[in-house]
Amino acid sequence: MWDDVASVPHVGLARWADLIIVAPATADLLARAAIGRADDLLAATLLTATCPVLLAPAMHTEMWEHPATRANVETLRSRGVQVIEPAIGRLTGGDSGPGRLPEPTELMRLVEASLQPTVRDLEGRTLVVSVGGTREPLDPVRYLGNRSSGRQGFAVAERAHTRGARVTVVRAHVEVPTPVGLQVIDVETAEQLHRVMLAEQAGADVVVMAAAVADFRPESSAATKIKKVDDQEPDPVILVRNPDVLMDLVRDRRDGQVIVGFAAETSASTDDLLALGRAKITRKGCDLLVVNDVAGERVFGQPVNDAYVLSRSEDGPTLLAHVSGSKVEVADTILDEIAKRLPARSG
Repeated sequence: MWDDVASVPHVGLARWADLIIVAPATADLLARAAIGRADDLLAATLLTATCPVLLAPAMHTEMWEHPATRANVETLRSRGVQVIEPAIGRLTGGDSGPGRLPEPTELMRLVEASLQPTVRDLEGRTLVVSVGGTREPLDPVRYLGNRSSGRQGFAVAERAHTRGARVTVVRAHVEVPTPVGLQVIDVETAEQLHRVMLAEQAGADVVVMAAAVADFRPESSAATKIKKVDDQEPDPVILVRNPDVLMDLVRDRRDGQVIVGFAAETSASTDDLLALGRAKITRKGCDLLVVNDVAGERVFGQPVNDAYVLSRSEDGPTLLAHVSGSKVEVADTILDEIAKRLPARSG
């Protein structure tokens, strides 16, 4: 640090970096960064940084939940630092709870998102995004569910937040951490999702239905666990239709509101996939439809996607874009099309 004082190395490091991530970030580091200490190279570099800064806390649960740490986290976030929520799991010494360092793949996803160009074209807009997969109970133990991990919906929500929007996430079952800075409403069943989405729609400029919603639910749910009986087949499960969330959102839309649907399909060819997408956007009436082929483990739980974005028009459905890449790239493509459709803000 002192070999070439004239070059001011601690300032040079911060100026050189496109992004700084500290992983793991200890409770001590959070405290020193929050009060602006510069007593070592890392703290001094953070104090001079103007690029995005990500801190990935890792510590015992008691430290993470201590009021002093929580206050330091809020201070850092108020200054624009992204403090990642720690994972929940096994900690040092056999303890378990919040405080575990997130997996490297999750950290890389956050780095990737932070390095995307930031255009504040959604400043002042309000988005409601559904994510994850609904669960329809058969009994207190079992359920019918969908395989959505929540990655693509979270990517849309996170990038919208970065681009200036106020974002509410209606979260069904997910398998990945929830990004920071988002208001979250938890649901489990399709009926719960339907009720919350229609309520939240009233104040939204944009509604994105990225959740995988069960089309059907068991006609009845057992109050106690259904037991296996030797030499006896189980009773058949009778299914009934769930409400169509997307169609009801379109029915209740207000002027200028943009509604985006998703279609997870399995098809024999690209032409078949697009035919399914065109039929769905015509039937549902949403403004945009994101269509992908989910066969063969290519999409669910993966960091990448291969999607087609269709739009509704008087002349019939139009293919706007085909994007193959990270789910962050797909999210930005969707948001680009949303931004084009939003009416100009008065004043």
